[in-house]
Amino acid sequence: MATGTLVKLDDSDGEIDTSDQLNMFEAYQKAFIVNGANRKVVDFVNTRLTSDAQIVANIPSHGDILKQDQTGLKYAYMVVDYIYYDTITLKHYVYGYAYYDGTTAFDDAHNVVDLTADANVIITGGNLSDVAEASTTPHWYDWKPYNGDEITYGKLPNKAYLACLYRGRCVVAGDPEHPHQWYMSRQANPWDFAYVANDAQSPVAGGNADAGESGDIIRALISYKDDYLVFGCATSIWFLAGDPCEGGSINELDLTTGMFGANSWCFDGLGNLFFWGTNGIYVTSIPGTPKCLSEQALPQLVGDENVDPSTHRITMAYDRTRAGILICITRLADGKNSNYFYDLISGGFFPESYADECGAYSLFYYAANNRDYRDLLIGCKDGYIRKFNDSLKNDNDSADDPGVGTVKIDSYVTFGPIPMARDQRLTGKLTGLNCITAGGASGGSDSNDVSYSVFVGSSAEEVVEKLSAGVNPNAAGIIKAPGRNRSGSIHRKISGVYLGVKLQNNTIDEMWGLEQLLIDLKPGGKFK
Repeated sequence: MATGTLVKLDDSDGEIDTSDQLNMFEAYQKAFIVNGANRKVVDFVNTRLTSDAQIVANIPSHGDILKQDQTGLKYAYMVVDYIYYDTITLKHYVYGYAYYDGTTAFDDAHNVVDLTADANVIITGGNLSDVAEASTTPHWYDWKPYNGDEITYGKLPNKAYLACLYRGRCVVAGDPEHPHQWYMSRQANPWDFAYVANDAQSPVAGGNADAGESGDIIRALISYKDDYLVFGCATSIWFLAGDPCEGGSINELDLTTGMFGANSWCFDGLGNLFFWGTNGIYVTSIPGTPKCLSEQALPQLVGDENVDPSTHRITMAYDRTRAGILICITRLADGKNSNYFYDLISGGFFPESYADECGAYSLFYYAANNRDYRDLLIGCKDGYIRKFNDSLKNDNDSADDPGVGTVKIDSYVTFGPIPMARDQRLTGKLTGLNCITAGGASGGSDSNDVSYSVFVGSSAEEVVEKLSAGVNPNAAGIIKAPGRNRSGSIHRKISGVYLGVKLQNNTIDEMWGLEQLLIDLKPGGKFK
């Protein structure tokens, strides 16, 4: 397969409901997918042996070693991982790690022996000799209990929308029939869900609540290495410390805020958990006390966005390249979006919006070995996977080639409200404004010209409203770039109690950067 070529998984057509929520996680070199009633596995590691007949005796167990004696002292071996049993065709499909001694593959001319059980694997009509080794990978199959045996290996819930890996266990939740419940597979065995606590690796199911109470509805499963498993619920947050079958404990993280959804969270490089909660955007350590980051900068964030889990998706990701948290809010029906970049260095929130067809449905930082491919990837409504490109001066929409932008970028920053006098009973007078744009020396990137607008008002709220509306400024013009130059100094005398400044560029094929904004103020008289 050529690099960059997409290949359709065999038999995957129509097996995912794209109108329903989907989550997936990596475990044991496979991708496990939960999509309501659809539970699937994409298997990148195993070899598959197929048989045209039903195995009627000596079905290999998980971990058994199979051996095929071939001519000339050649042998093929397999460590069995999983057996998929098709209840319609009655066929068995054996998946496992295959290795060879003097040959290249299992063939259809020799019997297969289960070395672990010391027995031939028996099929209808004889030994397991009519096998063929599947050459296509990855494999695609249903996620079911081992060999489809629910009596021995239990069963997964009828529906699941949440899943993750924790301490070697596959964890699922989001069952509409039991929304408070979570389920864990046997450790190191994603095919065993028989909840019989008879050993330290046993499968286990449970909920999160004080004794005697019903648990909260689980909206997010978040594993933090092998240390903690966080349950983000509708109105509370809990975490499991350790293993539930080996002295682990369920603990309260917060009983006053919940989490929005399955992907409305991320970790930064220091292990801090960021999430969209009841009153906005929070950060916490584990264990710890969540702190709302947006309550001062964006106090009306939740009300302004007016999001609902049934109509919107919120995704969050730590952008390692740009040292910040990207928060994307997208309406599922049409891709209309509202986004924020939280700068971890300055602690500021920067609103962003993209074309509707570029609305973010998923975010993933691809930590590739090749530096050229290492970046934050954005899965968009139109099916493209995009990333930010700092070298481009234009934006992209669905009509563009993904690597070429033709849409102008409307980029702006506001300063204020700024008191114009130390004593806020007095007015102040703006006498000078000096904007130093990026560049001006040899080499590097030079800023293009910048538009400025100045607003004054008698109250801070009035200036905020004027900055938001962006119309009827008290003064406006163009600041020539780049660097520090005489045309970057504005001498206008404007009086008021509070001041706001907006700098902007929304011209096609242009970019801008700011080094410094210097504002000269002088005392005025009493406010009248």
